[in-house]
Amino acid sequence: MDYKIDGKDILLHQADFALDDTLDCGQAFRWEKVSENAYHGAFLNKQLTISCENGSDLFRLHNTTESDFLNVWKDYLDLDTDYAEIKRRLSEDETLSKACAFAGGIRILKQDSWEALSSFIISQNNNIPRIKGIIGRLCEHYGGYPSAEQMKDETVESLSYLRSGFRAKYLVDAISKVLSGEIDFKAIRSLPLDEARNILMTIKGVGPKVADCALLFGFYRLDAFPKDVWVKRVLSLWYPGGLPACTKGLEGIAQQYLFHYIRSQKPAE
Repeated sequence: MDYKIDGKDILLHQADFALDDTLDCGQAFRWEKVSENAYHGAFLNKQLTISCENGSDLFRLHNTTESDFLNVWKDYLDLDTDYAEIKRRLSEDETLSKACAFAGGIRILKQDSWEALSSFIISQNNNIPRIKGIIGRLCEHYGGYPSAEQMKDETVESLSYLRSGFRAKYLVDAISKVLSGEIDFKAIRSLPLDEARNILMTIKGVGPKVADCALLFGFYRLDAFPKDVWVKRVLSLWYPGGLPACTKGLEGIAQQYLFHYIRSQKPAE
């Protein structure tokens, strides 16, 4: 990572990073493509426009301070992680080598735990435009993404403005369990993966996929491996005996590369 201040912007040189691969890959729902080379989005109540300049490794973070870049966006965008080394390791496997080459600009966003958990609860049996609409209405209502504490008085009835359907009762249960301490975010970050997943699955409506998405994207548990229909197809076609050893501890990053690859390539390849 190399950056400099350019007026009110931050100019960033960053290899192994692409806006489409990272911000439009289904791991976060508050980013919108505003031009061919730019996205606008938010982390909690911080907003950002980021664009790709004249080259794949030059980016402009618009109208942001050096303090916000160093204390918020650097961590959120996972800029300190050496993805070149991760891809080198994963590329020991032939199929993963192709997947890494296909979508090599993916980074795992380090999202707020509550935002990720509640967002993926909202995402169940839903499409991305509708997910973004529900989350947009939530953020508009609260003036930013609300904490569980801010939502403590919400009921299924009071959440009717979200138009989230059956998911409202799951959100209410999640709020209750987080505030009671039944869901302890600090513990989830350090517990063995199976234990952490099982704790999240005590929330009504949270199954293995939503739990693993929350763990990967909201707790930076890189060993979490969410399985949707596409990833199940990956396992069936290419890894019927399980993932290769080179993915150990990086299963979640491998999942992202493979998810993009199988959706965009012919299965026979």
